[in-house]
Amino acid sequence: MAHTLGNIKKASSSAINSEKGHNYPIEPGKLYINGKFKDASNGKTFDTINPTTEQVITQIAEATTADTLEAIASAKEAFENGPWGKMKGSERAKILNRIADLIEGKYAEELAHREVVDMGKLYSDVTHIDIPHIANMFRYYAGWTTKLEGSVKPVEGIPGEDLMAWTRREALGIVAAITPFNFPLILTVSKIAPALASGNCFIHKPASQTPLSAITIAKIMDEAGMPPGSYNLIIGPGETVGNVLTSHPDIDKVAFTGSTKVGQSIVRDSALTMKHTTMELGGKSPNIVFADADIDRAVNLAFFAMFWNKSEVCVAGTRLLVEKSIYKEFTEKFIERVKQAKVGDPFDSESTYGPMSSKGAWQKTLDFIQSGIDEGATLATGGKALQVNGKGWFIEPTVFLNATNDMKIAREEIFGPVLPIIPFNDFEDAIRIANDTPYGLASGVQTRDLKKAIRAANRIKAGTVWTNTWHHYSPSAPFGGFKLSGYGREHGIESFESYTQYKTIWTDLYE
Repeated sequence: MAHTLGNIKKASSSAINSEKGHNYPIEPGKLYINGKFKDASNGKTFDTINPTTEQVITQIAEATTADTLEAIASAKEAFENGPWGKMKGSERAKILNRIADLIEGKYAEELAHREVVDMGKLYSDVTHIDIPHIANMFRYYAGWTTKLEGSVKPVEGIPGEDLMAWTRREALGIVAAITPFNFPLILTVSKIAPALASGNCFIHKPASQTPLSAITIAKIMDEAGMPPGSYNLIIGPGETVGNVLTSHPDIDKVAFTGSTKVGQSIVRDSALTMKHTTMELGGKSPNIVFADADIDRAVNLAFFAMFWNKSEVCVAGTRLLVEKSIYKEFTEKFIERVKQAKVGDPFDSESTYGPMSSKGAWQKTLDFIQSGIDEGATLATGGKALQVNGKGWFIEPTVFLNATNDMKIAREEIFGPVLPIIPFNDFEDAIRIANDTPYGLASGVQTRDLKKAIRAANRIKAGTVWTNTWHHYSPSAPFGGFKLSGYGREHGIESFESYTQYKTIWTDLYE
């Protein structure tokens, strides 16, 4: 998953008809338990809303506690007695590769349209970035299924003993993933692929705001040949479905991406049964622009780092730190770049970004804008709500100048297009401001001086540092946070540390 410098990728060749997206047939959504699609046990449903049109897309089955317990029992039976965990790695790899083929082939259009109408992502982003990336993720982890090795350990016993010890790496058991609304496909598959490759069985609880692509993923799993119970989909609120998953003793691991507050709650609940957990939580990522940076390039990068996907990105460059000697020149160019953005229908190939994912996210962002004004930052551009054809939860890209790092807009994760630009004096001042946050998910450094870039990268307390770039991700490169941004790593071989466990076997080679 990589992006072109400073540009939001546009759809290729033919123009996209937005009405096609709005009218794409989407049937009511069901749960997927033990290899079957089903309604909620009490028949209850909820609406999922298109943030561009504010219209109901369809109704989704809302799982009950009983449905969640059924999914857990199904996954437990599948893990203990089913074929998935007992398969040879090469056999699991065939199914994972089949999943990738279905994502890029038969179901690509369905996934793209569902992601756009449910979340407001640009159609061009989903087709050019999200879908190829998740297919690549399954193929990457398919390659690891035959390579999860143990080792023989050099050991010694008392004189006369001939001992041998070796390790084997085993699946944890049942993995529950609780995933967010902002990247429904990518942040789900980053958990599914390594968990299944390891031989675990899986239960997915997507965000209730954006469940549509998760339903298609369940269809793909079914068609690809996942054995019944090895993959389950439960949709419903955290206070029922989520709480059961995080507290039930048969769940061996919870993989979560979302807010720090919810992550802390999950860790507390999981501690009672000593579950494995990985937490990919909030961020307030600093983007440092030194005076020796290529200013035009840094302007484009700062725009892209901040406003891609309407800033509903945990690693967005949401604090822009600019050296004082270039502050005026940089901010003038940056504001002009921001004013060129076109906020509009995500099916329109000319749109820079679409609507906020929900009315709640829209209102929260507007409240943060007002807080920036109230605290004395200078509103340089944006700050207003927009509509397209009289509808939608759109917000102008918003920039505050003369911000300080103690302001609410610089301290708290907004998850919307509101950017404070903070001046700094020198290298040490930049590092101090960058690290003056409870978060540590991502960061960036813009400079022509490679030594300075490396010095800064070594000093910044964050799980990812981009130097002279932003928003690059790969299945092979580990991703995760420091401090209140969480722990554990997704992507890469490092992810297996949290989806497998080691067993040590001893034997005495006596005659």
